Amino acid sequence: MRFDIITVLPDLLGSPFAHSILQRAKNKGLAEIYVHNLRDYSTNKHKSVDDYPYGGGSGMVLQIEPFAKCIEQLQAERKYDEIIYMTPDGETFNQDIANGLSTKGNMMILCGHYKGIDQRIRDIYVTKEISIGDYVLSGGELPAAIVTDAIIRLIPGVLSDETSALSDSFQDGLLDAPIYTRPAEWKGHKVPDILLSGHEAKIAAWKDEQQLKRTQERRPDLLND
Repeated sequence: MRFDIITVLPDLLGSPFAHSILQRAKNKGLAEIYVHNLRDYSTNKHKSVDDYPYGGGSGMVLQIEPFAKCIEQLQAERKYDEIIYMTPDGETFNQDIANGLSTKGNMMILCGHYKGIDQRIRDIYVTKEISIGDYVLSGGELPAAIVTDAIIRLIPGVLSDETSALSDSFQDGLLDAPIYTRPAEWKGHKVPDILLSGHEAKIAAWKDEQQLKRTQERRPDLLND
C-alpha cells in the first residue's frame, strides 16, 4: 500500500512515520509513505502557495495550481484508489472507515493549512473528505498521520500478532475490555481472578461482559447506532 501526502509542512510528518509500527511496516515493504512539499510545485519564484480569499474574510487560502500540478504528476505515474482531503467538515473518521481504506492500494492525502484550500481542488480531485473530530487544528498534517497509522496497522503482516487489530476497540462495535499484565497483585490491587484461571471459555465470556458494560457506561451511543 502506498501513501502520498501533500503538505506545506513536510518536516512535521518526519517523526510520526519514523518509529514503531509504521517504521516496521515500511521496513517490511508492506507500506510506502511519501511526503511531498507543496512549495515544490509553486508557480512563482517566491515559492508561495497561498493567497487572500475572494470575497474578503480572514486568513489565507491554499491555491489550486500547486495542488493540481502535484496531484496530476502523481496520477500520471500510478492510479490512486482514493484522494483524501483532511478537513473539519468531512466525514468523521472511525474504525469502519479505516477497515475499508485498509483494503485499498494507493492513496493520496491532501493537508490543508491556513484557512483551507481552494474549493475547486475539492470539487475536481478529491474523492473522500475526512475529519478526525469536531475541532480545528492548525493544519491537516497531524490528522493525516492519524489516518495513515490507523490504516497501516490493519494491513496483514504489519502487526506481529495478526489477531491484535481484530480485538481492538470499535472492531465489533464495542469498546475493549479492561486489560492487565504482571504482576498479578500490586499494592493491594489485584488482577481479576478469572483472568488467572486459565479457563478460556469463562475468560472469553468475562471479556464479552466487560466490553458491553464499558460501552454502556462510556459510549452508549455505539449501542444505539
